[in-house]
Amino acid sequence: MSKFLRSLCEVHSPSGEEVNMKHFILNFVNENSAKWKVKPQIFHGEEFQDCIILVFGKPEVAAFAHMDTTGFTVRYQDQLIPIGSPEVKGGETLTGSDELGVIECELVLNDHHQLYYKFGRAIISGTNLVYKSNFIEDPSYYYSPYLDNRVGIYNLLKIAKSLENGALVFSCWEEQGGGSVPFLVRFLYNKYRINKMLISDITWISDGVGFDDGVVISYRDKNIPRKSFVKCITNLAIENEIPYQVEVEAFGSSDAREIQISPYPIDWCFIGTPIENAHSNHEKISKKDLKTMILFYQILMGQL
Repeated sequence: MSKFLRSLCEVHSPSGEEVNMKHFILNFVNENSAKWKVKPQIFHGEEFQDCIILVFGKPEVAAFAHMDTTGFTVRYQDQLIPIGSPEVKGGETLTGSDELGVIECELVLNDHHQLYYKFGRAIISGTNLVYKSNFIEDPSYYYSPYLDNRVGIYNLLKIAKSLENGALVFSCWEEQGGGSVPFLVRFLYNKYRINKMLISDITWISDGVGFDDGVVISYRDKNIPRKSFVKCITNLAIENEIPYQVEVEAFGSSDAREIQISPYPIDWCFIGTPIENAHSNHEKISKKDLKTMILFYQILMGQL
């Protein structure tokens, strides 16, 4: 498990530059799908920009995972602009590359909360940088930048092996406010009439959500799913003896926002694993929670 998750965390894929993760996933699918229970139909290309949809059998449920991460874009005079909402303390190591070569530089946070980089040369404007990969594993936890949302991608690629019917969707721009989900939802609804969608992502540790207590079923964040659909999901957790936690928050969002405001009658629910230090260079998740998440998605894709 850890070797593949580590490889996912090492892919440079900030919002707008998801093409690297697209190629990683397509290579993985092409190398492994012949051994899966059902070989999926793969949708990608100009119509889908850098997104991917894998369709298995006769899909009734779709699960979404976003491919992008937070990061930083080089502006001018050593300035950096955040991509999404990275957590910054200053002194972190950033990596990337431009036309002049590979970059490994220091992130500087000044007294006015402005962001800069420190490097031996000027970095070409428009270059995207991310936290340097530093994957650590102990008996109970994984620690790494960008477990958000490599965990969600990992979950979908793990359940692909045994999936008979369903759609797995890899989206773009979630950390920067979205943008790809509307055309993905349109495709899934118009072509397959899929009206049940799950969000495979991480959620934050809080006073009501902790480590090792199971997968998180979100009853609401900034957006509110239909209660009857969420109760159906909760009942499946109870019937299948899946440890779970209920999340109730006033803020935060995900790809679910664009599903909810779409013009299609689609039910959705965010189901994920809790994370500590989200959007920082030292995120942390529980192995136990991740295993529970994968098991529950296998159940949901077959029983919803």
